[in-house]
Amino acid sequence: MPRIAYVNGRYVQHNKASVHIEDRGYQFADGVYEVCEIRHGLIVDLPRHLDRLDRSLSEIRIRPPMSRAALVQVVREVARRNHVKNGLFYLQVTRGVAKRDHVFPSADTPASLVVTAKSTDPSVIARKNASGIKAITVPDNRWDRVDIKTVGLLPNALARQTAKEAGAQEAIFIDSRGMVTEGAATNVWIVDADGNLVTRPAEHGILRGITRTTLMDVAKKLGISIREREFSREEMLEAREVFITAATSICFPIVEIDGISIANGHPGTISEKIRSAFFEIAEKTAI
Repeated sequence: MPRIAYVNGRYVQHNKASVHIEDRGYQFADGVYEVCEIRHGLIVDLPRHLDRLDRSLSEIRIRPPMSRAALVQVVREVARRNHVKNGLFYLQVTRGVAKRDHVFPSADTPASLVVTAKSTDPSVIARKNASGIKAITVPDNRWDRVDIKTVGLLPNALARQTAKEAGAQEAIFIDSRGMVTEGAATNVWIVDADGNLVTRPAEHGILRGITRTTLMDVAKKLGISIREREFSREEMLEAREVFITAATSICFPIVEIDGISIANGHPGTISEKIRSAFFEIAEKTAI
C-alpha cells in the first residue's frame, strides 16, 4: 500500500505530496519540526513533544496551525493510514506561503502543516546497541538558538556527512572553548570517573531533547546520579561510558570517537540499564 501524508488539510499519497514553492520553510527554513517514536503501536512521549513544538512555535512567532486535540488526531490518523507499529512520525510547521520577503507575511497567513509516518526495523537499532557506534568531533558552527527545533539544519547535515565519510555514525559538536555541546541529531552523555551520569545543561548550546528529559526520569528511578554540567572533549574521551540519545534511537552507546576507543571499546552497563527501563517510564499514547 502507498504511504500517506497529511498536507494542509488533506491526506494524500506520499509520492504526490507537495507544498508551494513560496512556502517559507522552503525559502527561509522558517519553520519547526518534531520527530516522535512509535513503538508497539504506541506513540512515545507525545505530550512532551507537543509541549516542545508549542515552545518552538512561540519562540519564532508562528501561530499553531490547529488545536492540540486536532493535531493529535491528525498524527494518529497518519500513523494508522501508514500501518505503523514500530517506526516514527515527522511533523513540520512553517510560517506558510507568501510572496518572498525576509519580513513576516501578514498575520492572517495560515501556517503550513505536514505530517508523515514510516515504519522502521527494530532489529537495526538492536544491532547498533549491541555493538556500539563510532563518532567524530567537529567544530560547532551553528546559530545561537539551537534550543529551538527549527528546520534550519544545514550545519547538522554537513556534520553528519563528514561523519559518514569518516566511517562514523554521529558527529559531536565542540564549542570554541573545547567543550562538548551535542551531536548533529542527538544529545551527548558521559559516565564520569566517579560513576555519575553527566550531560550539558540545556540552558544554552543544546536542544532540550525529549528523550534526554525522560532519560533523567529513568536514571532517577534506577538510582543513578545525574550531573548537569559542561564537559570537555578530553573528559569525554577518558569517560567510562559515552552514549547519545534521540527519539528514534533512544540510547546508542559510543565505543569510539575520533579513532580513540572509549573505555574498553564495548557498550557500557549504564546505558544498557537505562535503555532496558526506558519504555516502562516513558509516557505512551495509543494510536
